[in-house]
Amino acid sequence: MSMFCYQCQETSKGQGCTMRGVCGKTQDTANLQDLLIYTLKGIAMVNAKARKFKINNKHTDRFIIDSLFSTITNVNFDKAYFVAKIKEALSLRDNIKKQLAEKGIDTKGMHDAVTWYADSEEEFDKKAMHVGILATADEDIRSLRSLILYGLKGMAAYATHAANLGYTDEGISEFIEKALIATLDDSMSADDYVALTLETGKHGVEEMALLDKANTESYGNPEITKVDTGVRNNPGILISGHDLKDLEELLEQTQGTGVDVYTHGEMLPAHYYPEFKKYPNFAGNYGNSWWMQNKEFDSFNGPIIMTTNCLIPPKDSYTDRLYTTGVVGFEGLKHIDPDSNGKKDFSEVIAQAKKCDPPTEIENGEIVGGFAHEQVNGLADKIVDAVKSGAIKRFFVMAGCDGRFKSREYYTEFAKALPKDAVILTAGCAKYRYNKLRLGDINGIPRVLDAGQCNDSYSLVLTALKLKEAFGLDDINDLPISYNIAWYEQKAVIVLLALLSLGVKDIHLGPTLPAFLSANVTKVLVDKFNIAGITDADSDVDLFMN
Repeated sequence: MSMFCYQCQETSKGQGCTMRGVCGKTQDTANLQDLLIYTLKGIAMVNAKARKFKINNKHTDRFIIDSLFSTITNVNFDKAYFVAKIKEALSLRDNIKKQLAEKGIDTKGMHDAVTWYADSEEEFDKKAMHVGILATADEDIRSLRSLILYGLKGMAAYATHAANLGYTDEGISEFIEKALIATLDDSMSADDYVALTLETGKHGVEEMALLDKANTESYGNPEITKVDTGVRNNPGILISGHDLKDLEELLEQTQGTGVDVYTHGEMLPAHYYPEFKKYPNFAGNYGNSWWMQNKEFDSFNGPIIMTTNCLIPPKDSYTDRLYTTGVVGFEGLKHIDPDSNGKKDFSEVIAQAKKCDPPTEIENGEIVGGFAHEQVNGLADKIVDAVKSGAIKRFFVMAGCDGRFKSREYYTEFAKALPKDAVILTAGCAKYRYNKLRLGDINGIPRVLDAGQCNDSYSLVLTALKLKEAFGLDDINDLPISYNIAWYEQKAVIVLLALLSLGVKDIHLGPTLPAFLSANVTKVLVDKFNIAGITDADSDVDLFMN
């Protein structure tokens, strides 16, 4: 075994990748990611002590969330990036200890999580297996620590997006440090870790609320919008990922250049924000879910910017047109860093776009979305009336991730099999499995209500709480709402933990349950929350409706 990773749904044989990641990351990169996570635990220990003495290291807070984000599936594949991050981590740790020492605070006996392997880069891979997932011998403790860690990664992704817009919460950073430290604490019991898991979900809700505030205060509340899926005659730039700040800067810099901007994947919901509608060259959405990029990036013809996950190892045919930014990285690709003022210069991308052919059209139509919480609140009376009259029998939350495996066709078949009096509430790239189906509407209410990106699952929570209030119910689980959630990576994990922290039960998770859930941990989730997997579309529709 040269590596071990089981953090995504597509992990090898449903057990774990041990030679090379199914995502495409090499064993070197996987091991370096494990080492970086371990350094973060060491930094969390010294920084937590610094907080007690009112030493505030905002740079360290940002370093921790960005570093956690960089280890999410399909974000960064670049070995050199992680070597540099580990070195920076050591420097940050030593700087915090120096600050403590200058205040006369004794640091002897403080856990130095990274000292012993920092002698040389050559030793990194050899040491990684001693600090990675399998370093925890007890299967159930390992499972719970993994569940918490992956929830933290998802939370950190949302924290990074919010921070890019100037919105931070020191309490979130403090909790992330606390939870990282706890994953090294051998005195904690399984029950302690179960409690910490739910606490992780609670803070996940808070972080999603903060990001929602950052997005809506910066760009307005999403509006119901028809998004064009065709192409124009101008050359274009395709922007993928999730980061709205990057999109804003790109749109500003492309004004008057004759270059159109298209979204891809999880960037589709950017079209729902009023602030982006003022840009005449914001053309539409090109393509589908992340896993189809190898085909769609070829046909787009122009340059592509990856702002976050989900990058997959690129084909040679378009590597000269593919750019990364933020925490995204892949060896050999051009990376765009911000300047000293935090601004990004996309002039090279724009210049290249002007020399490229317009995108090759791959479809022609429109996608309707923008059903975030404020829009749904506006429809609340209409929705309540439809439920009371029997026109709407049940809502299905089908948020989460898409993936490349054939088993994902289940979600398309499930959407097709739903009776015509059922409405789908969605967020995340899972929607690409059914958002182009002609499912119609119920009394003018579309049968697919798209709230936005995966982090906009918070909107679905607010929608459920609003309906609970409208119907005068005491328990969110008494609503006519079922949860059939697809997952792929770690942002879906924090969404799941957020729902659990709110007391939501009877969640069905697929296409498979996470490999990092041991049999005993799965039993706890089943007993406490009645979590279940999926079977086939027709059987599951019958189960939910009855």
